[in-house]
Order: sequence, then structure tokens, then C-alpha cells
Amino acid sequence: MTIVDEIRSFNRFYTREIGLLDEHLSKSDFSLAEARVLYELAHGGEQTAADIARTLTMDKAHLSRIVARFRARGLVRSRVSPEHGKRRQLTLTDAGREAFAALEQGTRSQMEAILMPLDLEGHGRLISAMHDIRAVLDRGKAQDADIRLRGLRPGDIGWITHRQAVLYNREYGWDWTYEGLVAEIFGNFIAHFDPVREDGWVAERAGVIVGSVFLMKSSDPAIAKLRLLYVEPSARGLGVGRRLVETCIARARTLGYEKLTLWTNDVLVSARRIYQATGFQLVDEAPHHSFGKVLVGQTWTLDLRQPASAG
Repeated sequence: MTIVDEIRSFNRFYTREIGLLDEHLSKSDFSLAEARVLYELAHGGEQTAADIARTLTMDKAHLSRIVARFRARGLVRSRVSPEHGKRRQLTLTDAGREAFAALEQGTRSQMEAILMPLDLEGHGRLISAMHDIRAVLDRGKAQDADIRLRGLRPGDIGWITHRQAVLYNREYGWDWTYEGLVAEIFGNFIAHFDPVREDGWVAERAGVIVGSVFLMKSSDPAIAKLRLLYVEPSARGLGVGRRLVETCIARARTLGYEKLTLWTNDVLVSARRIYQATGFQLVDEAPHHSFGKVLVGQTWTLDLRQPASAG
């Protein structure tokens, strides 16, 4: 199948699964287009028909017919814009807000019924896949406002080990021995964790892990290690990697470390650019054979006694 065939096949499956082929949405007498207009008025407040048409990329004539039906049912009212006499501002009436609330409840109940058979891992996979689709089709329009950093929770380490192994195999062809290295690093981190000298952060978007980084102690009490930075493809280009690295650097300074060091491979170009942008200096590199590949390992260091870089 071609990619067009695959997308069309998915669209047929998805529209059938969530009931978009029905004339009206679940437990309502609204069509999908009417529901979208109600949603915009409920969440966007007072606005013109032109505003709604731009937001939904909807044909103006189609929108005009929907608004006329809403007026006839007493769901919307309009007034002349105080800024422009030829524009009319639309807003929901009390009846319109009640209709939207009932529609919203019905839609949520329908979604909850679809998700009911899935476990938490299934929820995570579903959300991650949707993020990937949006990231590809948005062509970089997504914003990082919904990305948050948090501390570690039970299950994070196992998930991060799995995702790093899968992604680096997919993107660089690294074999399963890389997963062994990550598991070994995390095993030692957990077994000897020192809350006074170490830390870890998870980047999360809509409840799904999209990246992480760890601050780990070394045999030298003045030197810390930045380890296992990664960012999911769906969150790349949003500044997540830099936020994680800068958070790790700030924590290392707070804990009184004099130097922060890391080891990486030259093929991880995006990560190396972040390290360089945040003040790390390349101090050593050497070829090695690991993870089924011939690689060039690099050691980077950051002098924490120097003022923070303005970047």
C-alpha cells in the first residue's frame, strides 16, 4: 500500500470507530460541523463569523447556514461590533451553553467508553501516536507551552530505557546491547541513589513522557555527570532538549558541583548542538565499536564556576 492508501484506510477506520459516519454526533442532534462551531463559541467567547471560519477553515456559506439554524433555535445571539459597524459579534445564549454542555458530556462519555478497554500503557501509546501525527502534519507549528518538567515516578525508568533503545535502533541502527548499557546505568543509579547529590527530570506533554535527563554523581565529589538525555520525535524542535539540559546544569550548580561532564557519540548531532549552545566544551573523542556500529565517542565538560551562558 502507498502512504495515501494507508492514510485513507486509517481515516475509514477512525471515522467508523468514533461514529463520525452517523448523521448526528452521539446523544445529540448536532452534526460534526455544528458541534465544532458550538465548541468555538463556547471556548472562544464573542467573535465574528469570519473569525470562526478562519479558525475552522470552513466555507463561509456553510458556516452562515449553521449560524442561521442556531439563531432560529435560540442558541446564539449577535450584536454590532463597537469597533466596526459592519461586523456582528456572535455569542452563545443560555440555551446555547446548555446545548453545548450536553453535547460535551455526550462526547466525553463516548470517548471514555472507547478508552475503557485500554490500560495505562495503551493510553500512553495512543496519545504518543497522536502527538507524532500532529508533529508531522503541523510542520513545526506546535508550541512548547504544554511541555512540563517533573520529577521521577515509579515506572519512568523502565519506560525511558525502552524508548531510548527503540528510538536509537530506529534512527541509528544500534542493537540491543545499547539497551543493556542503559539498564546498567539506571541500575547503578537506583541502587546507589543519593538525593543530596543526584536528580532526574522527565519532560511530559498531556500526560505522556516526551524526554528526560539525569544528573548523576561521579567518583570525584566536585564533578557530576549529565546522562541519558533524550527527546521523543513528537517533541523535537520545541526546545525540550535545551530545557532539560539547562535544568540539569542549574541543579548541578545549586548542589555545589564545580564541573559537569558528559559522554556522547558524534552521530547524536542535535544533542551535541545543545551541549555546545549551553557552554559545554569538547575535551576528548575516540573511535569505538559499540551497539553493533563503529562510532566516535566524545567527552564534553562544563566549568560550573564560570558564569552561566546567556545562550
